[in-house]
Amino acid sequence: MTRSDSPSRRGVQRRGRPDPHAWVRPVIRRFAKVRLLVVGDLMLDQFIWGRVDRISPEAPVPVVQVTRETFHLGGAANVVHNIQALGGHATACGMIGRDTGGRRLVAELKRVGAGTAGVVTSRSAITVRKTRIIAHNQQVVRFDREQREHAGRAAVAIGKYLERHLWDFDAVVLSDYGKGVITQDLLAALRAARVRRPFRLILDPKKPNFAHYAGVTLATPNVHEASDAAGVEIRDEASLHRAGQRLLRQWDAEAILITRGEHGMTLFVRDAKVRHFPTAARQVFDVTGAGDTVVAACALALAAGATLDQAALLANHAAGVVVGKIGTATASAQELEQAMQADGMVHG
Repeated sequence: MTRSDSPSRRGVQRRGRPDPHAWVRPVIRRFAKVRLLVVGDLMLDQFIWGRVDRISPEAPVPVVQVTRETFHLGGAANVVHNIQALGGHATACGMIGRDTGGRRLVAELKRVGAGTAGVVTSRSAITVRKTRIIAHNQQVVRFDREQREHAGRAAVAIGKYLERHLWDFDAVVLSDYGKGVITQDLLAALRAARVRRPFRLILDPKKPNFAHYAGVTLATPNVHEASDAAGVEIRDEASLHRAGQRLLRQWDAEAILITRGEHGMTLFVRDAKVRHFPTAARQVFDVTGAGDTVVAACALALAAGATLDQAALLANHAAGVVVGKIGTATASAQELEQAMQADGMVHG
């Protein structure tokens, strides 16, 4: 018997007491009507799967016998994938190289139903690719192909796309992986646009731009990013609160959601009580891409009419689903609803 099926819970419903989580199912249902623009560093994740039977005679390293190879959307492209999986519609805006990786990335975006109108192809760039070697469900090594210097023409093309289409979307997500797409000039342009005509701006931050973020609806740093950005070593609840409050001021944000791994998430909102959300994960196999799930779920929820507290709660459960899978994974709307139901937040 699940908690949601318990006699005590059925009794509460029969007595007509208001359900504090009655909003959950309607908000998730509204995901299908949400259109989001994801601006950031588009990447391709490559997984080489195999098994290890021996150590190399050439060096003290395992010899991986390759059994299969898979490709997945990574970085900002994984945020797009998460939005699509949760039932929303996302358009990607970023830069790729004119190479095999770029063509594969665009094909994958189209396969999941995402828009690619904002994707700019550059002759002088390479598509960022992260290759992970997995043996017996454990990562053996990772190697990256990337190029941080981006062509000026591509940056101009991204800026022009934003000028023309920024207002076509219900919210904008900035997925900054520090690879060069999110620049100081782009951030300044978005900040000026938001002053002229407010829109929801949800940020997943990275260190190179800590000094340049300003005027966001919600930022979702992990605990290490929050510590670095705020200049506060987060060791306990007191230092966590100092860091969160400092980031609210520093980034002129409406809210800061600090993700803390196995310790859950903590939400800081202007002039409101700090909220803590214990981890919703039942089991953890792989945390790869969990931050992408958090920012995707938050953006969808806010655009679907959820409050900041509600968006954080949904994101916490979506991340709990994803870390229970191996590799760069996503959560579906159905899985999210089931996870909420398992915690007694959705009935019937």
